[in-house]
Amino acid sequence: MLTVKNLSQQLQIKEATLYAWASQGKIPCLKIHGVLRFEADAIKVWLDNFALRHPPEPFHLPKQTSGDSVDALIARAKHAVYTSRLGKPDQQRAREEGRM
Repeated sequence: MLTVKNLSQQLQIKEATLYAWASQGKIPCLKIHGVLRFEADAIKVWLDNFALRHPPEPFHLPKQTSGDSVDALIARAKHAVYTSRLGKPDQQRAREEGRM
């Protein structure tokens, strides 16, 4: 039988996470006189099944067109997210103020 402390160290997660998972029924566990315990074999099966149900998603790098320079990418990114001190993009504020 594994304790919460033992299993949290093995899985490299916080003890609070194990308590939460146990209360949500996400991990196989036993309560013996109010104390949470885990059977090693049940945890091994749970981990094996978890890996089968949740395979890692492949990572794909975004495609870069040949005409994109780093400076152009940075400029587009700044333009997409930049807001001035008044909370509006500079071009929008300039239009509203009649400067464009």
